[in-house]
Parts: sequence; structure tokens; C-alpha cells
Amino acid sequence: MNIDKELQKLLNRVEKPARYIGGEVNSVSKAPDSVSIRFGFAFPDTYEIGMSYMGMQILYNILNKNADIYCERIFAPAEDMENLMRKSGRKLFTLETFTPVKDLDMLGFTLQYELSYTNILNILELSGIPARRTERGEEYPIIIAGGPCAYNPEPLAYFIDAFLIGDGEELLEQVCIMKKDCSSKEEFLKKICKLDGVYVPAFYEPEYNEDGTIKRVSKLYDDAPDRVKRALIQDLDKAEFPVENIVPFIETVHDRSVVETFRGCTRGCRFCQAGMIYRPVRERKKDTIKNLAEKQLANTGHDELSLLSLSTSDYSRFEELAIELMEMCAGQNVSLSLPSLRLDSFSFKVLQEIQEYRKSGLTFAPEAGSQRLRDVINKNITEDNIFGAVEKAIELGWGHIKLYFMAGLPGETYEDLDGIREIAEKIMEINFRIKGKKGGRFRVTISVSNFVPKPHTPFQWAAQDTPDMFIDKHNFLTKRLRIKGVTFNYHETGTSNLEAVFARGDRRVGAVLEAAHRLGCKFDGWTEHFKPELWDKAFEETGIDPAFYSYRERNYDEILPWDIIDSFITKEFLIRENEKAKNAQVTPDCRLGCVGCGINRVAECFKDAEFKEVSDV
Repeated sequence: MNIDKELQKLLNRVEKPARYIGGEVNSVSKAPDSVSIRFGFAFPDTYEIGMSYMGMQILYNILNKNADIYCERIFAPAEDMENLMRKSGRKLFTLETFTPVKDLDMLGFTLQYELSYTNILNILELSGIPARRTERGEEYPIIIAGGPCAYNPEPLAYFIDAFLIGDGEELLEQVCIMKKDCSSKEEFLKKICKLDGVYVPAFYEPEYNEDGTIKRVSKLYDDAPDRVKRALIQDLDKAEFPVENIVPFIETVHDRSVVETFRGCTRGCRFCQAGMIYRPVRERKKDTIKNLAEKQLANTGHDELSLLSLSTSDYSRFEELAIELMEMCAGQNVSLSLPSLRLDSFSFKVLQEIQEYRKSGLTFAPEAGSQRLRDVINKNITEDNIFGAVEKAIELGWGHIKLYFMAGLPGETYEDLDGIREIAEKIMEINFRIKGKKGGRFRVTISVSNFVPKPHTPFQWAAQDTPDMFIDKHNFLTKRLRIKGVTFNYHETGTSNLEAVFARGDRRVGAVLEAAHRLGCKFDGWTEHFKPELWDKAFEETGIDPAFYSYRERNYDEILPWDIIDSFITKEFLIRENEKAKNAQVTPDCRLGCVGCGINRVAECFKDAEFKEVSDV
């Protein structure tokens, strides 16, 4: 498709026009009139961030392999482009054909982060599409959404026609196919709501108690399920994965080939939503991974390969895979990136080989400063694990150690925070012992994020720290970490509290989103764009108290907004884990034996797996 003259005028005036022109290597070109369904995959952030998201590449590949579907891409325009579009009246368009988004049959948003929600409303506005689903007639596309944040769909229930919950590789294509046989939106929604993984908010109506909690949720359509089961891919090795990835014209956040080795996690960290909602662990075979990597590198020309999973070295045949990939990459002059490694002896051997000449920083994630608090959150590592790995890293020549912690964890005390300082001091002592005080420059970076309670985790009932509590803890750590060679960073407090509102919000917080968008909020996850004073005004205008959602501890009997979604992890298990947390009791990695989370109601967790006991940092 050719760029028209009016669009060309806009592109001549923006910072990065390649964000908006499409036509990249491996992008798909189809004749729009040759397909039955035109689907827009919308990433509610800029091109550079969206093109780094592997989920888009996967689903783009799957949908476009179907001759009856054309999947095109949409991203949030940067501020310079948006201003020009608003001034000229140009509506948001797809990258593949420059078609106005409002002319598509379906528009799908991926929900990776709660603070992208205002971008969704902004994309709809820029497309000329009413935000509220009740205001969209048959002439507008059906709006769907999926991704990890869809596990609590209620904050966006006023705006989204249908949510897709769980693995999307099979479900999304099935939903698209069903659209072409339906003559109205209502017929379509009534048809797809019977599929596992589809939640249609129009078919449910919450009622509230006087204290603001949910009294009950009534069904408005009898055939809608009482609870929506997540879609589950049973055999990941057979799941479609792209080998002809789109290669951007400009640098993106992650500009490399990526292969997913396995999905899920067995470790059971109580704060981690991904570790719960992506269960059970499903692996790709080693030869499948190698084959995908070889083809993807050949088809993209990337000079870096990275493996994708929640914990790379938990792959059952990791040593064999790593050795074979190193040999393959060395032969092609391709660098190999292995994130989320367990820093044991073999991992150090791998790191020593792949970073022989360029030893970038090593990352550890203790999460908490004391063993007691690590037991509370079920982070099954000890100080011996941490310091043993640090010592090995320093001996092998690494000069920069990064440590990630969280502030505001349930049960946290200032003694736990002081433990962060003690860990930093001990690492510096280890370096001095090994290298001597004049043994070269050595740095430790301490990064602290703020705990945000997430749905479908054992801490979903927990109260979040207030802004003042977070600020006091940040100030405490700032003073305690004034150590030569140590750099301390911490996360923005306002965004963390806002994230908690929408992570655990109900349908009513949708009004706050509308007000905030109208006031000018967007790109709220970016420090330079976040406007706390406008969010304060939005809460004031709507009469919604953010403290009700962020700082309030729930009881186990309360109906939670996301209870309508069955993640296959039972509430009984989550309660049991939360109670164990209060007593600092740990639950072992479920590779060592089933811990009764409930996932084996639908899947045999470790069939044919070759798991072994491991330590972790």
C-alpha cells in the first residue's frame, strides 16, 4: 500500500516516521477484499515497545496463516504524531494498509500493564470509535482484549466487548473464524461466550453492598458460564511459533530473535502473578527450540538470540540446550542471551563463555533483605546462595552486580529493609577480600520496586503500603545505602499505588479511567508523562476512593471482582499459601512433589518432564 500525500506531510514532521509506515521485512501483505475478517492487533504503547512483545509476533503469524483473516498492527502514536493527527483530523490507521482502524471488523488489545489503560481509550478516540461498548453500534469493530491483565477484566468492562483469558494461540483464531458467520454483535457475543477463555462483560451485572464490596454478580444471559475457564494450550511443543518475525526498520527495546523454551513456573513465589496464571509448566522439546532458533535467525538476520521463559535454566535439558545453542551461535557470529539464569556452577560456565570479552552486569533477585521475609514470600533462596554466587562472579571477573528487591511486602519490617544494606555491604566485603582494596572498580546497583498485590496470587487479599509508607521506606534505604560503590534506585510511588487500583479494581473504576483520559492522562507508565495531579482530580470528580482498592486488606469471604475468572488455581490453595506466609512457612518447588494448587484438575503438571532438584538465586 502506498502512503498518501496527506500522511506523507505528517510523516515529514515527526521524529521517527518509521514507526508509522509498515512494510518491514516479513510483514504480511494481503488484498483486503480477499479476506472475510480484518483484525487489528493493537499494542497500547509506542511502536518500539510493542514490536518487542513476542505475543504480537506469535498471534500475527497465526492469524495471517489463515487465508480468510488479515491481521494488521496498530500502536499508540507518539506525542508529536498524535498532535499532528488531531490537528489535521487524520484518524489512526493500520501499518499494513493505512486503513482507518474504525473500518476493521475486530480490534484486539493486549493488556500487559495496568498503566496502559488510558492509552486504550486514547487509541479508540484517535480512531473515531466510542469508548463505551454501549455506545458502539454495528458500524464499529468489535473490541476484544487479552493478556495477563485480562485475568481481572472488570476495570475495562465498560469498554471491551469480550475478553480472551489464557493462552491465545488457538482461541483467538477460533473467535475470528466465528465472527464471519454472525450477522450481529449480539449473536457473535452469545456464540463465543460459550468457549473456554471468553468473558463477555455485558452478560454479567455486579451488585454492591453499602460498604462498597460486591454483594453478588447476576447473569444477564442464561447460557453464559458461571465462571470463565481460562484457555489452556496442553502441548506447547505443538503450538505455533513464528520463524519469520517482522524486522523493524528502527531500533526497538528488544531487537533480537526470541524463542520460548517453556511456559509456566513451579517455584511458587507468593507475590508473582505470572507464576500462578501460567501454570502448569509446558516445555518445548530441545530439537524444536533449536530448529525454531535456526529458522528465525535465517529469516530475520538478527545477530542476537534470546530464550524466553520465566526462569531460563529451569528448562529440564538446559545444559544440553545451552551448549548446543552456544555452538550454533558461535558458528554464525550470533550473540546468545540467556536471561533469568539460576546462578549455579553450570550457569557460570555458560556465562563465562558467552560473555568472555564483554562481562555485563549480573542480576540477582533476592526480593527481600532477610531470610524471614524471603520465607514469607516463598522465595526459596538463602544468603549462602546469594553470596556464593556473588563470590563466584567476582572470581570470574564480573565487576557489576545488580540486585532487585521489593518494598512493602506483606509482613515487612524496617529490620528486613536494613537487611538490604547488610547484603550490599557483604558483597562489597567479598570483592575486597578477593581483589583487595585496589583490585579494580566494582559496582553494586540496588533497585527497589514497590509491592503491588495482584489477582490470582496468595497476596491478592493484602493491603498495599500507602504513599507515605513507601516514601518513608525509600528515604530510610537512601540513607542506609550511602555506601561507596553502591547505587540505589527506587520505583515511582504514585504509579505503584495507581497500578494497585486497576490491578484489583472492579467495574466502577472504569469511570476514573474515562475522567483521567478526558483530563489528558496517557502513557502513565512513563515517568515523564505521569501526571498525579490529574489522576487526583479524576478520583475526586468520580467520587471513587483509591484507598478502597489499594490500601484495604480483604477478608477471605469477600467476593473479588476477578472471581468470575477460573485460572485453575484454587482459592483454597491461595488461602493456604497466604496463611503459610503469615507464619513464614515455605512451600517447596512443585517439581519436587505436587503442592495441591489445583492445576492438575485440567492438566498433568509434569508428564514426561525430567525435573531435578535445583538451588536458585
